[in-house]
Amino acid sequence: MSTTAIAVIIVVAAVVCLALLFLAFRYQSRRLQDKFGPEYERSVAQLGRSKAEAELQRRQTRVRRMQIHPLSDAERERFAAAWRRVQGGFVDDPGGSLTQADGLVTEAMTARGYPVHDFDECAADLSVNHSTVVSDYREAHEIALRRDRGEATTEDIRRGLVHYRMLLEELLAAPAMERERAQSTV
Repeated sequence: MSTTAIAVIIVVAAVVCLALLFLAFRYQSRRLQDKFGPEYERSVAQLGRSKAEAELQRRQTRVRRMQIHPLSDAERERFAAAWRRVQGGFVDDPGGSLTQADGLVTEAMTARGYPVHDFDECAADLSVNHSTVVSDYREAHEIALRRDRGEATTEDIRRGLVHYRMLLEELLAAPAMERERAQSTV
């Protein structure tokens, strides 16, 4: 075989390897984009694509090691009843309801097995299995902080309560829904 033929084979093999590598990276990006949705876009805007994808993969690995589990029927009912009380108290004490909602969501996350020591880390952990509502959690938290500073209106507090409710509904999802969600991410 001539030197030219060997060089052509090496160049073609290198091009094929590069194309396969490119396709693998695109597949990984698409998979993360599909799984994390708006959280992917948020992370890319903050960190750039390669750092964001590395961060999202780190989150998945971290959450995979946790003992996250669905709530029992009794726990789901207890949290749902507590939510109805929180929501019912909004008219008389909007700010207090927001504080109670935050506490109830934190309690539900703890019951599910999420560590809740640091808000940003908790939101990152939630994004792995609840990417559609983690932005609700962040916004509700921001409204609660503004309320603490006396900067939130009653309408802001109402929106915060709605955001907490969206997350709580996800956390209270029935075990069958959890299995479906887990299978769709495999």
